[in-house]
Parts: sequence; structure tokens; C-alpha cells
Amino acid sequence: MVQNAPYAMNYVKVFFISSLITTAAYANPPAAALTLPQAIDYALANNPELGIMQARLDQAQNQLGLAMSSYYPQIKLGMTYQHSNNPAEVFAMVIAQRRLNFGNTDFNHPGSADNYRPQVTATYSLYRGGQDYHQSQAAELGIAATELDQSAVRNRLVNNITAAYYGQLAAVAANQVSERSVAAVQSEFEQSQKRYQAGTVLKSDVLSLQVQLAEAKEEQIQAANAIEMANTMLKTLLGLSAGEPLAIKETLAQAMPKTPSKFEALLAKAVAQHPELQAADKRVAIAEQQLAAAKGAYLPRADAYMSYGSNSKNFEFSSNRDNVSVGVQVEVDVFNGMATQEKVRKAEHELTAAQEAARQQHLKIENDVKTAQLKLQEALNRAEVAMASVEAAEEALRLVKEQRQAGVVTVTRYIEAEVARDKAHTRQISARFDALRAESELKQATGSF
Repeated sequence: MVQNAPYAMNYVKVFFISSLITTAAYANPPAAALTLPQAIDYALANNPELGIMQARLDQAQNQLGLAMSSYYPQIKLGMTYQHSNNPAEVFAMVIAQRRLNFGNTDFNHPGSADNYRPQVTATYSLYRGGQDYHQSQAAELGIAATELDQSAVRNRLVNNITAAYYGQLAAVAANQVSERSVAAVQSEFEQSQKRYQAGTVLKSDVLSLQVQLAEAKEEQIQAANAIEMANTMLKTLLGLSAGEPLAIKETLAQAMPKTPSKFEALLAKAVAQHPELQAADKRVAIAEQQLAAAKGAYLPRADAYMSYGSNSKNFEFSSNRDNVSVGVQVEVDVFNGMATQEKVRKAEHELTAAQEAARQQHLKIENDVKTAQLKLQEALNRAEVAMASVEAAEEALRLVKEQRQAGVVTVTRYIEAEVARDKAHTRQISARFDALRAESELKQATGSF
């Protein structure tokens, strides 16, 4: 009885559930069958999640540009118009327009006046309590964190592609075992029918083989369907739609992975180079800079300014009526409704959250490394045992077939031998591809891609 089809279907589901990659078609499907390195390259060029991360990196770079804008002068063009009959304001307008005439002016009843003033205003921040510096530092760290996030996404994608690729190969291998089992049972069933007609085999043996054949065909259908499922999932990771063609090929049989290093060495490697850990540490540094910027609001602010314009009553510019104002303004918030204090508290909480997130990420990576190491070691041990089991099961089935031909064993014994052989092959397939997948997971856990 074939037991490998359910395994193949579960295998291709496991890695896909853990993947958060969305389906989208951005490129033409590959013209030829892909090897694993080719599939990885294709996914890195076309998977939509990497496009999303590139857009986020661009946003981080724009945020740095926005922070750096505070270091440049701010220049504005403006136009103001004013109409008034207030004696003081009218008197000021007349003086600014250079048309004061003491002999003809009634200062108590000057009438009304219009004033047009086109002007250029420039301001420059001299000091803002270090807020501009800390914001620009946070923006630079934001770029670095986003680049590390992009590397982490790439590592996850490579791992998912590897798992999907091996998942399809596992499904193909499982299907081959299913087909072989169907062929073997079919042959035995046909021979038993002939023997039954000749009166040398019981009808119950023929019926048992008929049931066995039906089960083998059912599980072969499941195994064939698992190939299609695996292929569809692989297309998803490659950025292809489900309807586009895709084929993979195994140029060389993948060598079994080596025994993993000790946990301490693997963990040290992960701590030193894993992009998700480094990104978490960068976010702590970002939160520290933002807290420093928030505290900078307690300090005074100093701005230099200059205004150049011309006042006229009829919107005519003249250098004879132009004027320039230059100065420095210093101010400090004495009371702003506790806004600064609340911003500082908010930044302190964000720093605490970032520190806890970094600690959580360290614990997660530690668990991932340990889990991947154990899975790889377990799969290697299983593969070693399964190899001997396959040889023994194949030999046992050969002997039972000979005994069956001689009529010294029942069909029940034959079915038991057939089931044992199929289970042995299933365990071998499972162990082999689990080891390859665990090796990929270990590389992702240590940041080695």
C-alpha cells in the first residue's frame, strides 16, 4: 500500500503556509526548465515582495532627504496687500512708500491708503536643541535598517524557493513510488485472476488484491495531484500566475548535507551576521535618536531671517522704495500645554518597545537556529536508517514474490511486504528532502544566504 502521497501533499503545504509572499505576475514565464539556482535568480528578479521592499528603501531615503532639508535656508516669495484708514497704519504705509509730505499731511485724519508689498523672505535655523541632527541620524539609521530588512526578505525568499523546489521534487519522487506500486499490484492482481480461473488461488486472495489495487490507484492520484500543488506554490514564489507554465529539473542529485556544527558556533554566527538581528538593533538606535530629538524641544531655538521687498500704493516695484530687514530670533517654550513632555514620554515608550523587540528577535533567532539544527541532525539520522530499511524491504519483497509464485505464502503476506517496501521508500524520500530543507532553514536562521 502506498503511504507517500499524503506525505508529499503535507510537505508542499508546510513551507507555503509559512510564506507570506503574494501572487502576482510581473514577468514572462521561463522558457526552459529551471534548476534550483535558476529558480532562485528568477524569484529574486520577479517576486513582488522584493519590489515592495525596494519601494520602502526609497521611502527611507526620501525621509533622510526630508530630515536634511532642515540644514538649508528656507526661501519664500510672497505678496501682501493691506488697506486701512487707521492713522498709525496709514502713516506707516506712506513712509514705507517714500511719499510722506509734511506740508500736506493731516496726521489725525490722513484718510485711507493701500499698500502692496512683494517680498523675498529667507530664514535659516541656527539652533534647535539638536533636533535636526538627531532626526537626520535617525533617518540614516532608517535606511540601514530597511536595507537589512530587504536582506532578510531575500533570505526568506531563497529559503522558501528552496523548500518549494525540494517540495516538488519530493512530490515527483513520491509519485514515482506510487506508480511503481500500482504497476506491481496490477501485475500481481492479473496473475492471481489467471490462477483463480485455473483453480489454484482462492477468490478471497483475488478480492484482497483488488482492494489493494484500488487503494494504490487512489494514493497515486493524490501523489500526482501533490505535484501540481507543489508546482503552483512554486509559481507563486517566482511571481508567476497559476496558469503560466513552469518546469523544474534536477541536473545532479543533491548531495546529503553535512552534519551541522555545534549550537554555540551556529548561534555566534547568527548573532554576528543575521540581518533581522542587525535591523532590530538599528531600530533601537533609531528610537534613541528620536528620544534625543524629542528632548531637544526643551532647549531654546534660534533662527536668522532676512526680508527684502518694496512698498507701493499701486503694485509698482521700484528700487527707490525697497527695504531690507535682517535679524535673529531666539525663543524657548515656557509652557505649551505639556506637549513637549508628552512627546518625550512617547519617545521613551517607543525606545522601550524597540529594545523589547530586539530582545524578542534575539530569542526567536536562537530558537530558529536550535530548531533547524535539530531538524537537520534528525533528518540525517533518519536518512541513514532509511537507506538500510529500503534495502531490507526490497529484498524481503523479492523473496515474498518468489514464495508467492511457489504458492507457499498467502496474499496477505505479499500485501504486508508491499506495504513495508512502500513505507521504507517513503521514509527515505522524507528524510532526504527534510534534510535538504532543514539545511536551507539553518542557512536562513544563521543569515548565511
